[in-house]
Amino acid sequence: MRSVVPKDDLLASLVVFLVALPLCVGVAMASGVPAELGLVTGIVGGLVAGALPGRSLQVSGPAAGLTVLVYEAVHRYGIEALGVLVLAAGLVQLGLGALRLGRWLRAVSVAVVHGMLAGIGLVLIAGQVYALGDATAPGDGLGKLAGLVRLPGLLDPVALSVGGATLVVLLLWPRWRRGARLVPAPLVAVGLAAAVTGVFGLEVRRVEVRGLLDAVRLPEAADVGRLADVGVLGTVVAFALIASAESLFSAAAVERLHDGRRTDYDRELMAQGAGNTVCGLLGALPLTAVIVLSAAGGTPSGGVRAGARTKASRVLHGVWLLLFTVVVPGALGVIPVAALAALLVHAGCRLVPVREVRVLWRGHRGEVVVLAVTAVTIVAGNLFEGVLVGLALAVAKTAWDASHVQVETEDRGAAGLVVRVLGHATFLRLPKLLDALEALPRDREVRLELGGLRHLDHACAAALEGWAAKRGQAVMATSSSTS
Repeated sequence: MRSVVPKDDLLASLVVFLVALPLCVGVAMASGVPAELGLVTGIVGGLVAGALPGRSLQVSGPAAGLTVLVYEAVHRYGIEALGVLVLAAGLVQLGLGALRLGRWLRAVSVAVVHGMLAGIGLVLIAGQVYALGDATAPGDGLGKLAGLVRLPGLLDPVALSVGGATLVVLLLWPRWRRGARLVPAPLVAVGLAAAVTGVFGLEVRRVEVRGLLDAVRLPEAADVGRLADVGVLGTVVAFALIASAESLFSAAAVERLHDGRRTDYDRELMAQGAGNTVCGLLGALPLTAVIVLSAAGGTPSGGVRAGARTKASRVLHGVWLLLFTVVVPGALGVIPVAALAALLVHAGCRLVPVREVRVLWRGHRGEVVVLAVTAVTIVAGNLFEGVLVGLALAVAKTAWDASHVQVETEDRGAAGLVVRVLGHATFLRLPKLLDALEALPRDREVRLELGGLRHLDHACAAALEGWAAKRGQAVMATSSSTS
């Protein structure tokens, strides 16, 4: 009798579940919300987003890439507002997908994306270093970095030892390839930490468990009314755009790992929107395609390397999460917070694109500047500001690179000078253009040819007209084919 679920997908779903379980809990705690809300998002990512059509083999769930933004939102508006924020973001994503804008959301500078991930990773690392030693982290990114100076005196040595040992396991376990294929490193690391602290009775802070139903909170009318606040609307837009961009970039990366059906980006966006709408109704964390889950677990995007062939693997991982939370919810209470902090420090390090920076530095140093400014702005300010600054800088850099203008001068003796202006004449290159024209001898007749220009903006056109007026009858300007 033929199995309904292929064996490869069944095994892949178990691998993804074992990776997702500690990460769902860790991301929730880093976001400043109960651990159960991370599991709710993981369940919705499998059962709702995972079941919808148009997707590749990637899995959705709570991602470390949004922890900074969620933490800021919860700190500013309260956990009561989280549900309506995520709900509204989901509706925005559904609208973008219905308008078929999914492909256009991928038109984001790679340097900005890497800078965003680097900034998130740095803030995540700085915050979770405190949790490694059961210490309380400051609320803002700069405060976390500044507090590192006096951090050694705040750390609990027992918790720090547990967290440090967990990091070592996370780094060394993947080197044993046979073992890593059977049991993912995050599960081994967190499981060993829970076992050691339990057997030896170590006094460390553990995950607080309240129960799935107690953690779920449906949005109320008063919460919906907060959407009239401009700051709240900005957070909703940030949720929607950043989660969408992260998911679609992840989908593009997953397509390089398999030869199956390609992703429909508009349907993918609508699947993410539907998932976030349900998460919002349950008061849970926002979901994205799990970039960090892929990196930390060594099973990229829905277990492609673990053998996944169909969407059954991503749906089943949600089923396993649901069964776990219903059957053995108390098991979360034995997990040390320091172990989850180590898991997130490891994930944060994976977010910092060291290899990509090296490649960019060799051939595109301007892109490295965009990346660095984006990351620093996120650390010093917040995620939304950092992305906006990065995008603005990327657009300015692109405009500067595209506005190449060249001035060629040909001396025809008694016939005078022929000056040809080539390229793109924009206001960004106006000083260079005017310097070249002002340097021409004033006692010679000049013929100015603009036919080689691909673009001539209003500022340069006005400047050329003014320069020609000063030269009087000595200038004969040909008409340009573009303007």
